[in-house]
Amino acid sequence: MDKINLLIIVTIISLFISLFLVFFLLTVKTKYKTSNYLFAAFLLINAVDLSHPLFNLIADGPSNLGMFRTTFAFLQIPVFYLYVVSVCYSDFKLKPKYLLYLLPFLIANLILLPRFYTVDAASKISFIQNRQNRIELYISHILIHLQMIVYIIAVFRVLRKTKKLYLENYTGRNINSYNWLFQFSIALTILYTVALLKNILKFSDYPHISESIKIGLMVASLFMICWYLFKALNNPGLFRNINSKLKLVSEIVSERSDEQSMVDKREYNKELLKLQHYMAEKKPFLNSSLTIQDVSNDIEIPVRDLSLLINHQLGQHFYDFVNAYRIESAMDILKDTTKSKVTVLEILYEVGFNSKSSFNTAFKKHTGDTPTSYRKNL
Repeated sequence: MDKINLLIIVTIISLFISLFLVFFLLTVKTKYKTSNYLFAAFLLINAVDLSHPLFNLIADGPSNLGMFRTTFAFLQIPVFYLYVVSVCYSDFKLKPKYLLYLLPFLIANLILLPRFYTVDAASKISFIQNRQNRIELYISHILIHLQMIVYIIAVFRVLRKTKKLYLENYTGRNINSYNWLFQFSIALTILYTVALLKNILKFSDYPHISESIKIGLMVASLFMICWYLFKALNNPGLFRNINSKLKLVSEIVSERSDEQSMVDKREYNKELLKLQHYMAEKKPFLNSSLTIQDVSNDIEIPVRDLSLLINHQLGQHFYDFVNAYRIESAMDILKDTTKSKVTVLEILYEVGFNSKSSFNTAFKKHTGDTPTSYRKNL
């Protein structure tokens, strides 16, 4: 099978799966509709980009529509960035200011007006045949790669901040969602980096290598789409968002004056004893979806002060603070000889965890051992 036939087959399969996933995202019942719509838009834009081999089969030479199709690549990474922000923050809304993200796309098309969009067919053919010497295409490639770098950095900054906010304010298995999105962003970054190499070679003396890399990218994109499809079908409500108005503890601390810090120290022991008594007596950690807001409401300590107490004074994330109580409770059950027939899976649910992986990770972090080994060594 030659490269062209392989490329066509991979393109058709990728487009079919992409459109199927778009249909799923647009029809699945979820409260995260904006996130689904944004990822559906990302997949559609990606599908337009992937359609290049099929478009060439039916196109009769260079055309305005064909060139316009290629510039859709400028929309991929901004839409993905908006998707990441939407799944991280519960109060995310599309705003007119986001139209500014269209600027690189508009600039790329505007610079093509004089020597491509407004000329005859023969001039279009000449433009494509001499593309290695066209300043418009050089500018477009530089612009898209600069845009890619800026947005990828922005994506990882958002993920880093929101994961830290989650750890400081929430518990539960939803932290795995941020880990997964981080992994997906890493994979996407690798694909874009390889695409950058492909485009550099396209304007070099080795365009044939660029074509080989294109096939590899198509196959890799297919696997990524299948991976996301699997995740989406199994986890239609993939994320538990946080409020964008939440502040990191480090930001709160920097806002506090020296006088406030003295007051904090005087109140520290009183609030700590109140918190410890509450955790021991009421056992709120048995609630698998416990939040710092829940604890704040119960013990009547403002969320801001409680967050400082746990995340700053105790030097623990709220996530780890709660999990420590859960692990201690699990250890008590494992030590109880009358409960030797209770399985590890039953124990983890009983103490407030809702996934085996997060329980094992937290247990090993706290004890240095797995739950099964801990029970055997008693």
